[in-house]
Order: sequence, then C-alpha cells, then structure tokens
Amino acid sequence: MLHNVKNSVQLVGHLGSDVTLMSFDNGNQKATTIVATNNYYKNSKGEKVKQTDWHKIIAWGKIAEDLASCVSKGTEVAIYGRLSNRTYVDASGTTKYITEIIVNEFYKIAKITKNTAEAVPF
Repeated sequence: MLHNVKNSVQLVGHLGSDVTLMSFDNGNQKATTIVATNNYYKNSKGEKVKQTDWHKIIAWGKIAEDLASCVSKGTEVAIYGRLSNRTYVDASGTTKYITEIIVNEFYKIAKITKNTAEAVPF
C-alpha cells in the first residue's frame, strides 16, 4: 500500500526493547518501543565497522495492540510509517527535540531457515 510519500519511513531492524502498551480512559491504546538498524562500512584501515542507529517507534489503536501482542525484544520487523517531530522544555529549561516514527504498518520477519526469511503481515 502506497502511503503519503512526502513523509514516509521504511525501516527493517530488530526491536531493542519489549513493546510498552498504554491504555487511555477513552479506550485508545498507544504502543512504544525502539528499533535498531545497522549500517556497515569500511574504515580507513579497511576494517568492517558496524554502526547502529536507534529509532523511537509509536503505534496507536489496533496497530498498537497488534504490535504489543506479536513482537518482543529482538524480533526483526519491517516498519512503514511517518516521521513526527516535537519539542519540549525540561525542568532545567533546556529545549529537547524528539523524532519518532508513527507506525502505519508493520511486518514481523520470521526466520524459516538459515538462508530464507518470510514477512508475516498483521
């Protein structure tokens, strides 16, 4: 499914924490977790170096419920969503900047054998 391409994100990575699910008085649910993505490059000595980036993930409603019930820390997932940026001022008066990925869809990557993987939709 093609989403708004003006603000779209696609990531494949591993959950760095279990999903935290919050329920609100109005019945809505919010799930939060982090996803690690790895990039590799060779340094000036020709050695392979792994660089890990961490991404804060937010899901709402049914997607939040599905995410919390289907995946846990270490699970490989494909995330499709959009970037959300916000700021706040902490107790010391410092402005904090937060970038999050709001999930539109996710797929659990299930390992079948050493050489193959299957994307499992929810």
